[in-house]
Amino acid sequence: MTDLPEDESPRRPLRPLAPVLRARERGENPDLIERANRIRRHDAIREKLKIRAEGRLLVLGLFFLAVFGTVGLRMGQLATSVPEEPRMALFGSTITSARADIVDRKGRVLATNLHTQALYAHPQDMIDIPYAVDELVRIFPDMDRERLLARLSQEGRKFVWLRRTLSPEEVQAVHDIGDPGLLFATRDMRLYPNGHLAAHVLGGASFGDEGVRAAEVIGVAGIEKAMDERLRDPAQVAEPLQLSIDLTVQAAARKVLQAGIDLYEAKGGSAIIMDMHSGEIVSMVSLPDFDPNRRPRPALKGDPSDSPLFNRAVLGVYELGSVFKIFATANALELGLVTPETRIDTQSPLIYGRFKIGDFHNYGPTKTVREVIEVSSNVGTAHIAQMIGPTRQKEFLGKLGFFEPTPVELVEAPTGRPLLPKVWGDLAGMTISFGHGMSSSPMHLATAYASLLNGGTKVTPTLLKHQGIVPRGERVVSEQTSRESREMLRAVVTDGTASMAEVPGYYVAGKTGTADKPRPGGGYYKNRNMVTFASVFPSYDPKYVVITTLDEAKVFAAGMERRTAGWTVVPVAAELIRRVAPLLDMRPAIEEPAATGIREARNSN
Repeated sequence: MTDLPEDESPRRPLRPLAPVLRARERGENPDLIERANRIRRHDAIREKLKIRAEGRLLVLGLFFLAVFGTVGLRMGQLATSVPEEPRMALFGSTITSARADIVDRKGRVLATNLHTQALYAHPQDMIDIPYAVDELVRIFPDMDRERLLARLSQEGRKFVWLRRTLSPEEVQAVHDIGDPGLLFATRDMRLYPNGHLAAHVLGGASFGDEGVRAAEVIGVAGIEKAMDERLRDPAQVAEPLQLSIDLTVQAAARKVLQAGIDLYEAKGGSAIIMDMHSGEIVSMVSLPDFDPNRRPRPALKGDPSDSPLFNRAVLGVYELGSVFKIFATANALELGLVTPETRIDTQSPLIYGRFKIGDFHNYGPTKTVREVIEVSSNVGTAHIAQMIGPTRQKEFLGKLGFFEPTPVELVEAPTGRPLLPKVWGDLAGMTISFGHGMSSSPMHLATAYASLLNGGTKVTPTLLKHQGIVPRGERVVSEQTSRESREMLRAVVTDGTASMAEVPGYYVAGKTGTADKPRPGGGYYKNRNMVTFASVFPSYDPKYVVITTLDEAKVFAAGMERRTAGWTVVPVAAELIRRVAPLLDMRPAIEEPAATGIREARNSN
């Protein structure tokens, strides 16, 4: 018996012996038996192959069904999903120019991103470089022809930046040159649609990391820099940053302040309008200013305060003069040392060692505390400061925020630190009581006046609009001291040095301040000063504090040149209040209501 392969079973012989023998006995052809057996065997093989082929076709069909099902499901997901703009990857990194808008307290746009075109060149593709350079210089007069020609003609150079941003008119003019080597790339830039308005608040933006077709937009100053991380946060980029600034009030304040600077021939000035209860800054103007769309370069020499980039409201640290006198009287009232009717020695001059303190006029031997503020007596205020003492004076001014930079949301704010005397003794305490020997910014002054006169609770200045309830600050003086201080400041307007501050129906209360500017080498200029008017309105229930300053203002009036605050900055502040009060939804009162105490405004509008 022959051995069979392991994978094959024994086959039936095609010519079995028994059937062949029987066929021969019957006279039949034995070959027919072999043929029949072969046919049966082939039929079995074909059936087996057919079953195998059908199984393979079934598996292949199921495979294609799964593939097309997966593709169809993915297409359905893409069709029903929210489309997203893919970020452009350049040189292995992601550059995004997304940046949130900045809006005012009523939702009006102060800063936004704008699609623009950048211009670059491939010198190897340019047809006529000298002609293209001539045309580019015609379109962009600030380009240096020789330098640009040298850059484009440099051997082996394949890429040259020409312009980071273009206006639509400039894009068309470059198109008209018709050179294939001048190419454009779409990118975003920062746009400030209101130009100069709120320039020092916004600061400005520029390009950070950049590629040919994308560039980061980053803040370089102001709130753009201070809030840069929030403005670039992908999770918040669709939500505008809302400021406390009111655009219409800002426009009116800037116009009035500029008119005052022109009228009184001042070098510059500032104006701050702040909500006395929430600390929200409704307007902040510093002049001269600039257009943040074309932010100038910082000045490398000269007085930095003369630069339009200098924010006088926050960075301007000055001796502010007699506006400080109310702090000395309020301190003495709070300590129980005096009442508004206590009589104070005002005999001029006050001699302290080898130093003399005098007044603008001789006010006689004594005045009441109320009259000391009303006529602005340096001598009387110095005597009050002696009663308080330097230790308690420092503690009181510290409560009002005069020892630290203001926390307002500007990148420049930390540098606006007050300048304090090295030795705070009795003499320093006396001079500081009437605003000399210590320098601070108008923003410090606005915060202190608001805290003192709003009922006596500390406020924190902010450029961000409060959402919801404003937390109450710590108490700095009693409500009685706050009320008596307001009454004394009201008398300054009705009967004292700020008579030109009266605005019918708004009952302005305030204090003038005239401070000679210090010389760099020591001493003071006789014909250069800083004039300030610190005011609140209405005095019986104040809502807003207004701080106005002018630098080296002067006017010829009543037969002589006048440089004091009462003649210069006070009329500007009065006009400012007259213009902005209706914009702040404040109606003039026909008669002054009876004083019933401060009505706290805790909800932000």
